[in-house]
Amino acid sequence: MKVVSACLAGVNCKYNGGHCLVKEIKELVDNHEAITICPEVLGGLSIPRDPAERIGDKVITSTGLDVTEAYHLGAIKVLDICEQVQATEVILKSKSPTCGVHEIYDGNFNHTVIQGHGVTAELLLSHGYKVITEEEYKKEMLENTSCEL
Repeated sequence: MKVVSACLAGVNCKYNGGHCLVKEIKELVDNHEAITICPEVLGGLSIPRDPAERIGDKVITSTGLDVTEAYHLGAIKVLDICEQVQATEVILKSKSPTCGVHEIYDGNFNHTVIQGHGVTAELLLSHGYKVITEEEYKKEMLENTSCEL
């Protein structure tokens, strides 16, 4: 079973109340091959909410509120879900302070990207889960699609 960021499946749970629909990921959910999670919502944050970025071990909103505790709580709940469903792969939203894999925004709210992981991605990786972004998933799909004559 795959676990995917809910926003990638079209759920309006992004900080601004929107989503980041990726058709191929929604199809996984529709075909019962994946379940959706939103670590921020699981951690108790509202929709909509102020944008947040990771600064070291902290997650701070654009208004200066420290939401680190909610992000950690959401990550722990996602880990528990992954264990319950015996997740084989986790597909998370790139650059997010919770879901970002390999890259996140730098904490200055100016769209500058740095190397690093979001809080949930970091926790899942430390527990041995295969964690990828939506871009990596789409690339894998293309690489695994072959046309035989």
